[in-house]
Amino acid sequence: MIRRRQFTRAGLLLLLVGGFSSSARSTPADDSRRKVLLDTDIGSDIDDAVALAYLLRQPRCELLGITTVTGDAQGRAQLAAALCRAAGVEAPIYPGAESPLVVESMQKEAPQTQRLQGAQPQFVNDQAIEFLRQTIRANPREITLLAVGPLTNIATLFARDPEIPGLLAELVIMGGKFSDYPTPWGATEWNIIVDPHAAKQVFAARVPKITAIGLDITWQVSMSPADVARHFRQDPLLEVVLDWSSVWFAERELLHFHDPLAAAVLFNPGLCNFTAGTVDVNLQSEPTPGVTSFAANTNSVTQVASRVQAEAFFAEYFSVFDRGPRLTER
Repeated sequence: MIRRRQFTRAGLLLLLVGGFSSSARSTPADDSRRKVLLDTDIGSDIDDAVALAYLLRQPRCELLGITTVTGDAQGRAQLAAALCRAAGVEAPIYPGAESPLVVESMQKEAPQTQRLQGAQPQFVNDQAIEFLRQTIRANPREITLLAVGPLTNIATLFARDPEIPGLLAELVIMGGKFSDYPTPWGATEWNIIVDPHAAKQVFAARVPKITAIGLDITWQVSMSPADVARHFRQDPLLEVVLDWSSVWFAERELLHFHDPLAAAVLFNPGLCNFTAGTVDVNLQSEPTPGVTSFAANTNSVTQVASRVQAEAFFAEYFSVFDRGPRLTER
């Protein structure tokens, strides 16, 4: 099965250089915090857990809730809950859609659940969309919806309540591929091809602002298992993620920071350059539906990342952790 989540070295390992170090964390005034809802397929690629750890430690993030998507959404919710407990954060968590809108499911399991220990909480099923709807309506034009998995939940939400897109402050998506930057899967990207019909609907929605971070950008930000082991031992929360990463690294050679980059851009948009334009999803593309296309348009409310400052990203990511590493330590 073609996945964006199976990596080879292929000369793409990003060396961590420069003198970036962590900064002390402080809790900002409430009016400087950003209200965030996270929709995630945590449990497959380890990068979802890496992103959630960042959000849980980011003092400027007011995490209003988490919804999960694709197969074993309940297990994915349990993973999210385990990280929240490790961080000492209480957040509503709801399992969402298990299957795509039209196509057959390509992601039926959450392998990292095998690292969970002891009895796990059971979450209410079939309430994720209503939770998102009510939360957004209670905070009109204040919430950033961060979608780092297939877009089934988001498309279902927009269809159920057509006013919701206009009630968001911003929709940030990790998904798509918008340039010819080389990756092993050509023009495809996993989150989009898992549910291409949902993606097409979401990119067409009338959201005040849509920001997309594509695979062509996130592929440029990576770490080897040795670097992950070194840097992720600096904080108890990252140590949990490090334990889960053993499942990922059993079959892969790199961690790409797909979802963490999308999360970090919420609080430091200067990490990427962006180009305004329109995004379309081809439902007839071969061999897999879901190839994205981009057309520049300065009048569009959609923007896609066109360049990443990798060193600045790593500095931002590790700055929120209690004992973040100096990235010059090798």
